[in-house]
Amino acid sequence: MNKFKILVLILVSCLTFGCGAGGGDKKEEVVYVYSWGDYLDPEVLKIFEQETGVHVILDEYDTNESMYPRVAEGAVHYDVICPSDYMIQKLISNDLIQPLDFDKLPDAKKYIGEEFFKQAETFDPGNKYSVPYCWGTVGIIYDKTKVTDPVDSWNILWNEKYAGQILMQDSARDALMIPLKLMGKSLNETDTTVLAQAQNMLKQQKPLVQAYVVDEVKEKLINSEAAMGVVFSGEALNILEANPNMAFAIPKEGTNFWIDGWVITKDSKNVDNAHKFIDFMCRPDIAVINFDYLGYSTPNTAVRDLVEDEAVKNSPIAFPSPDDYKGQETYQYLGNKMDEYYNNLWMQVKVD
Repeated sequence: MNKFKILVLILVSCLTFGCGAGGGDKKEEVVYVYSWGDYLDPEVLKIFEQETGVHVILDEYDTNESMYPRVAEGAVHYDVICPSDYMIQKLISNDLIQPLDFDKLPDAKKYIGEEFFKQAETFDPGNKYSVPYCWGTVGIIYDKTKVTDPVDSWNILWNEKYAGQILMQDSARDALMIPLKLMGKSLNETDTTVLAQAQNMLKQQKPLVQAYVVDEVKEKLINSEAAMGVVFSGEALNILEANPNMAFAIPKEGTNFWIDGWVITKDSKNVDNAHKFIDFMCRPDIAVINFDYLGYSTPNTAVRDLVEDEAVKNSPIAFPSPDDYKGQETYQYLGNKMDEYYNNLWMQVKVD
């Protein structure tokens, strides 16, 4: 075969299959999302991919504390994550997330309620790094056929009458928050003497506890496997719908007003797609799909009018009065050493 024929074959091959760096199929558009387990309606991800052509690669976690090391170590280069308030503050402090470009987030600016951005300033000053996604409180859900005492105080979780029938959150901050509130202290307490007292209260309670749980709390309470449990308000709504014997209460001593928000990692390789994803989640028609799927309260001001179920639309759990969360505390990042101290206190409770 002469050189001319060889050259022609090479040119045909390049035109047909692509040659070198400039040939071949166009690189697939992707966005790597790291979020709480079962925190996005799968249908929403399909719609996003169909509308944008951007493929979503989703990983999930069960606690802020299990999420943080993976992001900090950078073993996987995520683009978008959905941490809670104090963890967003920690990520900012440790330079692990980047400021958002709100010019690329028109729906976030239009539909996320001003009061939620204001609350978010307690952990994201100037609202530079995060967009609120879900919010709620922490309370006690209980079986009215099993619990005969008033459920208006965290104290009931120490009532020996319900030994073996109490579910607690397997989370250092959420567990220690309860005795701290009973003592009239801040849920952001840093006094080690006070924290030791809170830990001792949890140790005294331990013989009464059936289990320390995270996602399992819903199934256990729906199936009436416990008399009461500490749950997030969004979980409470789902449990109440599935089991009419249940009721939900926010204790008089106060609780945590939490916000989970979307952020973009410092080392994101798909920043534009990350912004597209966050803004898409703020679009009312998408936000209402996620709301119906999750049951968690939303900061999106347009969602309530789109909810078709009148019982949900008028639910004080799904859409509480501002008086229900006014004055409640949001977790703050207390520094790496204090984080470690809280986690060690909680581990000692569980292993002793």
